[in-house]
Amino acid sequence: MSPERLLSVITVDILVILTVSRLLGVALRAVGQPQVVGEVVGGILLGPSLLGWVAPGVSAALFPPAVVPHLKVLSEYGIVFFMFLVGLELDPALMRGRGHTAVVISHTSIIVPFALGVGLAAWLYGQHAPHGVRFVSFALFMGASMSITAFPVLARILIERDLLKTKVGAVTIVCAAVDDATAWCLLAFVVAAVGAANLGAAGRTVALVVGYVAVMLVLVRPLLRRFSAMVDRSGRLSQNLVAIVFLLVLASAFITDAIGIHAIFGGFMLGAIMPKDALFTRELVDRVEDFAVVFLLPIYFAFTGLRTQIGLLDTPTLWVQCALVVGVATLGKFGGSAAAARLTGLPWREACALGVLMNTRGLMELVILNIGFDLGVLSPALFAMMVLMAIVTTLATTPVLAAVYPPERFRAELAAAPAAASGALAAVALPSSGPLLLDVAAALAEHTESPLYVLHLERPPERGALGAGTAGAAGNSTALAATLAHAQARGLTVRPLQFLSRNPADDIRDVARAKGTGLVVMGWHKPVWSRTVLGGTVQGVMREADADVAVLIDRGLSWPPRRVLVPFAGTVQDRAALRLAARIARRHRAALTVLGVARPGGASPAVDLPEGVPAMRVIESASPIDTVIGEAAAHDLTVLGVGEGWQLEPHVFGLRSERLAAECPSSLLVVRGRSDAAS
Repeated sequence: MSPERLLSVITVDILVILTVSRLLGVALRAVGQPQVVGEVVGGILLGPSLLGWVAPGVSAALFPPAVVPHLKVLSEYGIVFFMFLVGLELDPALMRGRGHTAVVISHTSIIVPFALGVGLAAWLYGQHAPHGVRFVSFALFMGASMSITAFPVLARILIERDLLKTKVGAVTIVCAAVDDATAWCLLAFVVAAVGAANLGAAGRTVALVVGYVAVMLVLVRPLLRRFSAMVDRSGRLSQNLVAIVFLLVLASAFITDAIGIHAIFGGFMLGAIMPKDALFTRELVDRVEDFAVVFLLPIYFAFTGLRTQIGLLDTPTLWVQCALVVGVATLGKFGGSAAAARLTGLPWREACALGVLMNTRGLMELVILNIGFDLGVLSPALFAMMVLMAIVTTLATTPVLAAVYPPERFRAELAAAPAAASGALAAVALPSSGPLLLDVAAALAEHTESPLYVLHLERPPERGALGAGTAGAAGNSTALAATLAHAQARGLTVRPLQFLSRNPADDIRDVARAKGTGLVVMGWHKPVWSRTVLGGTVQGVMREADADVAVLIDRGLSWPPRRVLVPFAGTVQDRAALRLAARIARRHRAALTVLGVARPGGASPAVDLPEGVPAMRVIESASPIDTVIGEAAAHDLTVLGVGEGWQLEPHVFGLRSERLAAECPSSLLVVRGRSDAAS
């Protein structure tokens, strides 16, 4: 095949691979599965298991033998850089100060499946070990392949199901991190033993690995820290530094490949020693991840699919063996993890949930299996069984977890044991809005000594396979830096809370309940021309929070306000607004105007004014909204209770133009009171 023809075929192949993997990934994600699983399935469907069986002519034209080696090279580069990203995401800080629980669970979840894998190897060796493969090599590899947990996929599941905030999620992510580091060290030893001709050669390989690790820790890691300091000083990652990091990744991969433990370990090791929670690392992830995950990894999946021949499982005996492989893998990983978790003190339900999560294998299993296939340890039929095992155990994670540990269970855990509802929670979406929201929350809190919380939620990044590092990113974010500095300047004691969230309204509600706060303060950041002012997250919190909710629409408010207006029509929500406005007036000596608006000929609204509040001024108006808009022009802040009279009733959110909220000339504080406090 000519070079021009070869390039055309490879280009078409990549187009097909990316299209199929992306479509299947999106489809599976829509039904609650990790996107990477769909991409793996897409790669297998393009191989002999489906396309080669249904349309062998099309398969031969798409993937002729001359093209496959070139796809293999691209896929190898993809997996090297993917493992570099996995190393970047593996933060050693997760493993510090966690006690013996994570160590016991993670090591048990390796030892038990490893032992069961060795036992299974004794039964499968005679039929499935390729000619010339020693039993020790076969058994070691089977044990190692049963022991892995897909740390990136597991982290993505924890983030998407909001489990990182629960005890189960916190323990699982630490166990998976320890498991991942230990399992890859074990696999490096197994690969060295399998690839060596004798015990002496294996010893030399291990010695070279020890020397390589020492050089990486003693020489390369300090160099990377200097690079990180350079990026912190300049505030940007230059292309020259990116090029240097890429050279280091390739050099590290070359060295580990030359040593005899596969190039992927070089990429993983360099990522693992990179500085964590630094601008340098975050910028590298942004530069590398999209290309590696979106472009190169699907090629790896397709290459794996081209080697997976499910059609080789053509007898009932082979399918029984395949089911046994899946069963042993699940028993070892799920059973070992769950039993260890129970012995360390977790209740059975939580222990089983942890076991289900640790049984996730995903892409990490495919990496190991491809190494075994390249080393000639696995036969084609056994390779197909193991690939099916990886897919089945990963697909089963989400539905089984939902059955064992349903969402209402961990919602109840988050909301357990609330304190007296007297504190205040400021939900900060934009860093610039935090100081003002904190001031409002402090002024509206029931008591001056009430605890103050500031909460910042971040949405998980849209990444193809990773997401582990982002679990800690929110906790180390600078999003609350301005708010905390403002609190210190004002002499306020606040408690910051930060985490990732796919459902901000639910999380704000649950955090307020868990912390026992009687007030939630939020900002509004949509354009003033939007028809729906109080929709989305604001609507969800107002409807379901067991606390007063105050939404600030800031139009240049200087704190504290000097003149405060409370439109009053007599509803329970108007009373809640008056109650909160009186606190502002009392604590900041603001002039408070209570404006009673009555229809012509109608009765004036009745109100028991709080102590110190001047008498209500009553105006008759056929257009109350126009009247309030006119009066608000002479005030700094208007405090308004939601209600049908002001066209701010929650059940019509999004269905009518909220004119008062959109056109009020002063800053606006929209209040929805608790039913018990507002009545």
